[in-house]
Amino acid sequence: MLCVHPVELIMLTTTVSSRLRSVCRLQRIQGHMMSSQVEPGVLLEKVGSAGVITINRPKVLNALNLPMIRQIYPQLKKWENDNETDIVIVRGAGGKAFCAGGDIRAVTEAGKVGDPLAEDFFREEYILNNAIGTCRKPYIALIEGITMGGGVGLSVHGRFRVATEKTLFAMPETAIGLFPDVGGGHFLPRLRGKLGLFLALTGFRLKGRDVQRAGVATHFVESKKHCENMNLCLSFPPFRLFSSSSVEGIVQNLKADGSEFANKQAETLSRMSPTSLKITYKQLKAGATMSLQDVLVMEYRLSQACMRGCDFYEGVRAVLVDKDQNPKWKPSTLEEVSEQAVEQCFSSLGDKDLTF
Repeated sequence: MLCVHPVELIMLTTTVSSRLRSVCRLQRIQGHMMSSQVEPGVLLEKVGSAGVITINRPKVLNALNLPMIRQIYPQLKKWENDNETDIVIVRGAGGKAFCAGGDIRAVTEAGKVGDPLAEDFFREEYILNNAIGTCRKPYIALIEGITMGGGVGLSVHGRFRVATEKTLFAMPETAIGLFPDVGGGHFLPRLRGKLGLFLALTGFRLKGRDVQRAGVATHFVESKKHCENMNLCLSFPPFRLFSSSSVEGIVQNLKADGSEFANKQAETLSRMSPTSLKITYKQLKAGATMSLQDVLVMEYRLSQACMRGCDFYEGVRAVLVDKDQNPKWKPSTLEEVSEQAVEQCFSSLGDKDLTF
């Protein structure tokens, strides 16, 4: 296996990224000239000794769908076993987003009618996440722009994650009745202090250098301008407020603190799905001592529990479809979400459990 110093890797990725921009410009021009040809959602190409994956749906912020997953996975495994491929690089087209998440609308519609996509998408996405986490070749994610949900799964488990001042990272799933999946139960509790739990429950957005300071990115490279001041979250981290044995305890801590930051986070949590908050708390607590594979098995069970419930569909309606930002959660309070109901979400699916 190739052993390369991180600095050399960054220099290489910068060179490759520059070359790719020229290639992509040519491809866009060709695309306009051939209007009848639909651009592929993923571009897979070899640049020297680097295998390059370009997420190519800029009009929808490079949202990840099942056909894209089915293209990326076999090519990643092929490059992993190819002696002429030294590194794998993944990037997003368009400059605005690396990958803003999975194609949630399609999954929602599938779940409503019992379509297999509701199972297949999560299952195959998590298998890809595991393949990235276990890839024997250096895997470099250039996470410029919006990086959320499925985009985090395409990047955070790789060996190197390169942020710029344009990077915006978040795991906002509790706002749509879901939970921070794609291995969130593995990497989030391994961030310092209670930072991971804070990000998971609130969906707080990290920007620019903060993404590296938090430990989500391994490197930071200036794009065009210097990063501005750090977010309050990182310059004065009040994570003691998230040290509690329950979500209810965290809310009590925030209200008792009374600071501007605490009040804002308490208000944020009040808008999230109570069920999602409790599932997420338990997910991160359990995931702190589990392997990535075991976490993904756990998260697949949780994904299917969300498909069986109602908050996910209501959250997608309120945030992404009708955009009234006024979801009607069931149950509507943390106190109404029983421990038994949470435990059931983590139950084995038997022969339908995720396997690798």
